[in-house]
Amino acid sequence: MDVLTKVVTAIRGGLTEVGEAIVDKQALRILEQEIRDAAEELDQSKDALASMIARQKLSEEKIARLQASIEENEAYAVKALEKADEALARDLAGKVADLEAKLNSEHEIHDSYRNSANKQRAAIAKAEKDVRYMKNQLDTLKATENVQRAEAAVSERHSGTSSKLRTAMESLERIKEKQALTDAQAAAAHEIAAEEHDKSIEQRLIDAGIKGGTKTDDVFDRIKQKST
Repeated sequence: MDVLTKVVTAIRGGLTEVGEAIVDKQALRILEQEIRDAAEELDQSKDALASMIARQKLSEEKIARLQASIEENEAYAVKALEKADEALARDLAGKVADLEAKLNSEHEIHDSYRNSANKQRAAIAKAEKDVRYMKNQLDTLKATENVQRAEAAVSERHSGTSSKLRTAMESLERIKEKQALTDAQAAAAHEIAAEEHDKSIEQRLIDAGIKGGTKTDDVFDRIKQKST
């Protein structure tokens, strides 16, 4: 059971290494997609902010209408009192009270929209700053990767060139060595031929009686003469 657990753990470890290798290889592409996702979320946040601001404006308009209606009905109540119509004035006062309650509630709604909009503005401003920073960093990373690729390509070509130069130098040395051996063989053959030619001329001179034989022949002739 322990062995099986270790095998499973090893497989999981291998899969993790493969996954990390893929992530490392595609790091820039992943980062670029993450930045696009963040930008899309930022656009959605801006749409939500626009909707919130629109609701805030509608609430402000409603507050203005309620405020105007309150002032209008208060003025009617004053005129009703001036005409000693307290019942009408009381009814108008009740209506004003209802309008004021609605106004207070609408103020709370408006404040909620305003506070939410302010928070969203701050969040969006920070997100925009972060996205701009990440895009700048991404451009820098891409430029760095391009430079590193170029350097690697140059290094690889230089390595290949150096290898080819070494091979060419070795070939050159082999050719030079072979040519030197050929020259030495030719010189030796020429020297042997010259020696044989010299020996041939020497022998022909002796045979023609133009030149004496070897010292041994001279000594032998001298001893032979003494014995006669």
